[in-house]
Amino acid sequence: MTTKEIDVLLVGGGVMSATLGTILNKLDPSLKLTMVERLDQVAHESTDGWNNAGTGHAGYCELNYTPQDENGDVEVNRALAINANFEVSLQLWSALIGSGDLPAPAQFINTTPHISFVWGEDNVEFLRKRWEKLSAHHLFAGMEYSEDHEVLSQWMPLVMKGRNPDDKIAATRIPFGSDVDFGSLTRNLVSSLEKRDQFELLLSNEVSELKKSKSGKWIVKLKDRVSGKSQTIKAGFVFLGAGGGALPLLQKSHIDESKGYGGFPVSGQWLVCQDEDTIKQHHAKVYGKAAIGAPPMSVPHLDTRIINGKPALLFGPFAGFTTKFLKTGSKLDLFKSMRSNNLLPMMDVGIHNMDLTKYLISEVMQSHEDRMESLREYFPNAQSKNWTLAQAGQRVQIIKKEGSAGGKLEFGTELVAAKDGSLAALLGASPGASVAAQAMIEVIERCLASRLDARLDAQLEGGWKNRLKEWIPSYGESLIDNRELLMSTRENTLSVLGLNKA
Repeated sequence: MTTKEIDVLLVGGGVMSATLGTILNKLDPSLKLTMVERLDQVAHESTDGWNNAGTGHAGYCELNYTPQDENGDVEVNRALAINANFEVSLQLWSALIGSGDLPAPAQFINTTPHISFVWGEDNVEFLRKRWEKLSAHHLFAGMEYSEDHEVLSQWMPLVMKGRNPDDKIAATRIPFGSDVDFGSLTRNLVSSLEKRDQFELLLSNEVSELKKSKSGKWIVKLKDRVSGKSQTIKAGFVFLGAGGGALPLLQKSHIDESKGYGGFPVSGQWLVCQDEDTIKQHHAKVYGKAAIGAPPMSVPHLDTRIINGKPALLFGPFAGFTTKFLKTGSKLDLFKSMRSNNLLPMMDVGIHNMDLTKYLISEVMQSHEDRMESLREYFPNAQSKNWTLAQAGQRVQIIKKEGSAGGKLEFGTELVAAKDGSLAALLGASPGASVAAQAMIEVIERCLASRLDARLDAQLEGGWKNRLKEWIPSYGESLIDNRELLMSTRENTLSVLGLNKA
């Protein structure tokens, strides 16, 4: 069996691998890149439009990014960080439209106002504090706040129609929020990569073996899921961007940094509107507060979506309990991931999160009318006959070792990298795809740092840092601290992406 030698192996055909492959190709077109995907098409798991919220996560409407501390103060640091990171994605997409690597923006991103909506005295007070704190920062300039029913009726007519005029409610709005079809985005990125001589896409292939050679390169055995044939690839760098499948692959690598990590899988479902007249009456992403005991990924929202070019209206997600790591995975995934080095952390998380487990099981047991009652808190006049249940994607939340035997459940994303930088894996979910550009830049900075200052071939000016600055003008600077830079880059991205047409 011959062994193919490449520079970079991208495992998983989702938005993360596509973004990393795109950036690396722009930095050095001579790099040999191979993407391997276990399904017969890319962007069909978590990246697919129906398998995620499609929200351009910028902290505008997601209340879980701004928790209250024990004194009632609203913490905004995470919202600021996520907003700044999303701006990096917007810059990259804008540049790729300019270079012809992405099509017209409406094919993957559309203006959709981001609204936070709450009811009850305490929640209204929280939202007011949140607005006061966020709107004072340049990243959230333009955020509007109102408790006026007439104003709110203009922002979200479906939400307000049929609502008691005496209800104590409030909302904030960002007009230039976005809905992103990450599936379409990814398919276009991969399509552009396929035009490059140094890129290869291997579909219906999965990693069966992953081991480090004495030379420092990775020997990766692939198995074709259709023909059953195997092939071997030797790669200088391996990126595991396989969504829920990243943890088992990381464990196959046996790197020291993988020890102690486990996964807590969560499934999701949407209520999907079938009535076109209703769909046309709503144009916003309306986010509320998560129920007590609910995981952050289950924050309810009534969403305008554009998926594969077609408008849709979704409500959810409704979380559920599962043992599968992928939508197309196995019910044995959770059990197969258990190791001697992660068993205690996983047991500890299980013991201390029984309320969460009970909540997820209760979500699964809901009837259609139970779910409709949840919807009517956001859309009082919703009719049961107009909505059907659809399966969303799988998420694997991170379990990591804490202390000698304890474990911690986390709901963010985390980059796990070998100390020599030869392999990296992205674990976790939210905010996920929205911050793909910044996440992949961090992969490059941690794993390919020696090349950031390296000179490229004679046809390209400067090193990788200079090239990154060309594609992402804010690279190397803080958008949180630099108001002028934020305003100039945002003005450009909103214009190029058509998000200023609110």
